[in-house]
Parts: sequence; C-alpha cells; structure tokens
Amino acid sequence: MDTLLTADIAANAPRYRRKSSTFIDAIHDVVEDDNRAPAQLYSTMSGRLFHSGRIAIVMVGLPARGKTHIAVSMARYLQWLGVKTRIFHLGDYRRATVGEGGHVPEDYFYPNASPASVVLRQKILKKCREDIYGWLNHENGQVAIYDAVNPTASGRRSLAKEFAKHDVQTLFLESYVDDDHLLLENARNVKISSPDFADMDPNEAANLYLERMETKIPTFETMNEKELNYIKMINAGQKFFYNNVSFNYLSHRIVFYLTNTHIKSRATFFVRAGAATEEESSKADAPLSEEGVKYANVMAETVIKHREHERALLVAKDGPNTPLRPLSVWCSTRLRTLQTADAFKDRGYKVRQRSQMSQINPGVCERLSERAIRRLYPEEVEKHELDPYHHRYPRAESYHDLAVRLEPIILELEREQNDLVIIAHESVLRVLYAYLMHCSTTHIPNLKFPRNEIIEIIPAAYQNEAKRIHIPGLDPKTVPGSPEDIKIPVPDSGSETPVPLPGGGLPTPAITIDKPPEKVVNTAAEAVRDKITDVD
Repeated sequence: MDTLLTADIAANAPRYRRKSSTFIDAIHDVVEDDNRAPAQLYSTMSGRLFHSGRIAIVMVGLPARGKTHIAVSMARYLQWLGVKTRIFHLGDYRRATVGEGGHVPEDYFYPNASPASVVLRQKILKKCREDIYGWLNHENGQVAIYDAVNPTASGRRSLAKEFAKHDVQTLFLESYVDDDHLLLENARNVKISSPDFADMDPNEAANLYLERMETKIPTFETMNEKELNYIKMINAGQKFFYNNVSFNYLSHRIVFYLTNTHIKSRATFFVRAGAATEEESSKADAPLSEEGVKYANVMAETVIKHREHERALLVAKDGPNTPLRPLSVWCSTRLRTLQTADAFKDRGYKVRQRSQMSQINPGVCERLSERAIRRLYPEEVEKHELDPYHHRYPRAESYHDLAVRLEPIILELEREQNDLVIIAHESVLRVLYAYLMHCSTTHIPNLKFPRNEIIEIIPAAYQNEAKRIHIPGLDPKTVPGSPEDIKIPVPDSGSETPVPLPGGGLPTPAITIDKPPEKVVNTAAEAVRDKITDVD
C-alpha cells in the first residue's frame, strides 16, 4: 500500500496546517474558497486570469540559496492578484514517505545513486507531479510552483518535456548565489536551527551545513539551456538574466515582481498615527492633539529601543556583531501621519510620504453614527453585511478599492531593504498586513491595530513571522482602535481594547501604564522547523 501523503493531506494535517489568524501566516493553508485574492480585478469561468494558460514555475538551486523564500513570496503576490497558485515543496513528499524521524539514503541526491535510492526518488517525484497535474487539471489551478533542487540540465529538459505533454508551460527560476557573505547569512538565518547544530557557533554551524550540502549534492549544473524558458536571479536580486520569457502576460508580470523582491532579512513595523484634534472626520486634515504628540514620541522611542534590544540579544547568542540596519519611515500625506512621523524625523530618520497610503474614504457616511446609517441607507447596510470587503457605500471606497490602490506600495514594500516603519490609518494597516500574512478578505475588515501596540513582521523562508510589541505609559483614552469597518465610521472613545481575530492568534495585553514593552512571538514557528532546515 502506498503510504505517501498527497499535498492536500499533508497541508491539512495538524503538523502542517496553520489556520489564518492575526499572528499566523496563512500562505500554506489549503484554500477552500476564493477569499484569498484581495486585489483581484475580475473573474473568469475557468478561474484563470490574464488570458494565460497553466504554468509550472520550477525552482532551481542548491540549499541556502533562498529558493523557498522566493517561491513563497511569489505565491503570496500571485494569490493577492487572484491567480490560483499553489506551492508543491518536494521536501513535504519526502518527509511523508520516509516517515517522522526517517532519513533518505546518503546517496539519495547522487547522479549514480543505488537502485534503492533511485526507486525511492522516482516514487517521491512521481507522487508530487501527479498532485501538480491533478491540481492544474481538476481544481482549475493556474500556477504550480515546484520547489526542489532540480540540479541537472538533463533532468530539467525532461521535466519541461513532461509538462509540455500535459499542456503546461514551464518557467524555470534559478536562485544563484556566489557571494560567500550572503550564502553564510542565508545558512545562518535559516538552515542551522536543527539539533545537529545545537550549541555551535553560528558561523561555524553555517559553514558545516554548506560543507554537508556539497557532499550530499555533489553535482549541480547552473542553468544555461538556451531552449528553455528561465530566469536566473543572481545574489538575491543583484542581477537578473532572462531567457525566452515571453510566452504570455502573466510571465511578464512574474518577471516584474521578481525584479522588485529580494531575500535579505529586514523587519517591518506597523503603527497607528497619533490621535488628532478632530478624530471623527477624514476630510478635515486635523493636526495631532496633545495626547497624539505624546503618543508619537513614546511610540518612536519604543521602536528604537526594541531594535537595539533585539540586536543585543542576537550578539549575546554569538550572532554577528553587525550594526543595525538603517530604518526608513513611510507615512501618508495626511497631517496626523506626518506629525506622527516627525517623532522619527526629529531623531534623524528619513521619512517618505506616500500619497497612496491615505485612509479609506467613507463617502457619505462620514460623521454618521451606525444608527443614522441604518436609517438613511438600509439597503446599503444589508449589502455591506453580506460582503464588507467588496461593498462600498455611496461615494466611498471599499477595502477592495483600497487594496488595488495600494499595489504600488506593496511592490515598494517588497523592494525595501531597510527596516521599515509604516505609519497609517488602521484601514491601510489592515490591507498591508493582510498581504504579508495572507489573510482572507472575510477577515481584513475586522483586523485590530490598537494604538498601544506595534506589530512587527519579519519575512522568513517558509512563512512570515509576526511579533507584537507593547507601548508602555499611554493614556487609555488614546488606545481604542478605529471602527471594525466602514459600517461604523465614528470611533467610539469608550470602547474597550480590541482583540485579534477570534479562533486563533493571541489575546491583546491589558493596558498597563507602567508596563515595559512586551513581545509575543508567533507560535507557529516550531510547526515548520523541520521544513526550514530542509535540503530541498
């Protein structure tokens, strides 16, 4: 009996499944509905977009080159646009075959492997590809990302011919790294968390890991097959080389995205703007109140101290004693966000204004209470309650409109290499956070960002990780979040501190004036530890 798990079974197993919540990245959830495409512009009967057929993106590269990181980031962007995309990690199939705690033979990756290793390898490859074809053919999938080493030119040619027989276009994507510093950083940050490297110096462990990989995968041929469609991404985006990538619009969109992304480590901080003198109006470009100015200064100090504390912890664990990455600050052109950003500007940090980051437009509902909205626009309220993400009130924006407006910001977010603070209205933070953590459109209008918290997101290879940092010493009146969605556009100053999404995540800390900064780490990291130390 074949005990190999399919991708669906593996992804739904408790060991792999990660339900979406405020603090858990849902990029690997098996989607059962169409609520994962916040910026989709249109739909088709087939479910495929941009007049493009089925595409297999085949990853190529040795371990610690950032293949999985790139694959996950690309899937995140394509799904955001509405392209039905799924990642097929070959390592998932290998683990399912050998069982928990099992290992493949030493010669598993060798070109001249033993017959037993060849049979095992072919069995794993066959099951993975069957799942790819099944998803593309029977579930209207459009882009399948095949995440594996794919080390030889002959193997890649055979793979392209096999996909062509199934009427699937193939695009190879190689992550090539010849920068020793970048290679060591990738291995140190991602690959050395297995028990084999416990209590070792991180640099020594990274070098040992790379030596092991050279032994396990002795033959690797970089891409130079002129007849194939491929992209070679060199040193995490320093250079690009394209060959024959011109078969449809979607392929060009993928290339455009890749030129705007990288795999270098950085952190993104989401913070609310301070309270304004006229909180109930979006049209009145009101300045910060006295409490808002105090909030901005406390918040800025909290971010700065947190970064210094994180660096000190890293150095204490024998990490590299490198300077902090530069810190950039983005805000909208609204006066309250500009004045909140002044707390960073006064401390010497660069602030960039982004006009696309203005809050969602409430239209005719501005300044109206929920009772008034229900009395004046009962039909609109009914429509809104059915679909709060896509519905727009008269002369207003929907969250979908906002997501489309923010696409240039998302590409800039992918391109940014510095640590980044984003200061914005809660509606903007909801959409940008939903992109990075792959939240459903049904959840986006209800995400909470109270002012006494800073949300930090760190891009990681297999999934993004989120942390929550408590801001101490704030007046409780400045803490309540803005309304759940546009249905109630007037902030309720008497509301309690909001909590994250029900059914997952972590509770919001209670407000304590003298409480020191508190950090809560994503508990999903342990669930994928065996994946990030993988050799595939």
